[in-house]
Amino acid sequence: MAKRAINNVKLGFFVLAGLLIMIFSLYMIGKDTNMFGSNYTLKVRFENVHGLTSGNNVRYSGIQVGTVKRVKILSDTLIEVSMLIDTKMKQYIHKNDIVSMSTDGLMGNRILNITPAKDGSPLAENGDLLITKKSVSTDEMLETLDKTNKNIRDISQELKLTVLKINNSSALWKLLTEETLPDNLRASSFSIRKAAANADGMVQDLHTIINDLRAGKGSLGSILTDTAIAYNLNEAVLSIQQVGNHADELVRELDDLTKGLKSDVNSGKGPAHAILKDSTLVIKLNNSLSNIEKGTEAFNQNMEALKHNFLLRGYFKRLEKRKK
Repeated sequence: MAKRAINNVKLGFFVLAGLLIMIFSLYMIGKDTNMFGSNYTLKVRFENVHGLTSGNNVRYSGIQVGTVKRVKILSDTLIEVSMLIDTKMKQYIHKNDIVSMSTDGLMGNRILNITPAKDGSPLAENGDLLITKKSVSTDEMLETLDKTNKNIRDISQELKLTVLKINNSSALWKLLTEETLPDNLRASSFSIRKAAANADGMVQDLHTIINDLRAGKGSLGSILTDTAIAYNLNEAVLSIQQVGNHADELVRELDDLTKGLKSDVNSGKGPAHAILKDSTLVIKLNNSLSNIEKGTEAFNQNMEALKHNFLLRGYFKRLEKRKK
């Protein structure tokens, strides 16, 4: 009887030990911990882990390669996460690989993703600190979606008001139901196309003119490109400038002469005053002209008398024959 009791105790002990081993195994399997293989530790640091806990999965390019070992708070703005990585991945993970945080599905557990870097670097060793990339959390996504929904709601309300205004606008509906509107629009479109074609032709003509000018064609092209013409133009401009200077001097001299004449007239001296304001000089000039006319008339009479004189009559007849 005592022996049976001892056997029952032993049996119960073995059953209990088996249950404990099975529970521990199931726990380790649930945590994706490699119980029989070797692993090494890599670390990353985040400002916010967004609910990441020990036992969450670690993936490399989408492949399960380890689990989160520990989440440790270093300061109020920095959290260090230790990862247990399978030793088989030691030949693939480099020091400059980037670690980001995401979720397993839309609402699943937090996981860490290791993204390979394009440029090569040394392989990561046990205890190395990898580079992290800030990820968008679900809360931030929901906040963004909430803002987007509010904006869409506001836009919908504005569109609703706009549609109501359009429906209540008689002028707009009158414009839309106007039968001549398509013809007018068609004519306007034709005019616009014609104007655009004319503008294009003008642009082509201007392009041709500019090319001709660059090639030195025509008078303007020769002026712009021929250095000899430019030199001649420069000389002509200098000559015109000199003429202008002489003209200025002449104007100054004429001004001085005018001032002198005006001074003589006002002072009562000089020939200008005698000609312009001396009445006796005018009378004398008139008498002189009258005497000259009388002398000329008497001279003509004397010449006519000489023509009829018998001594000179033959001479004047010979002159008339020579003229004929």
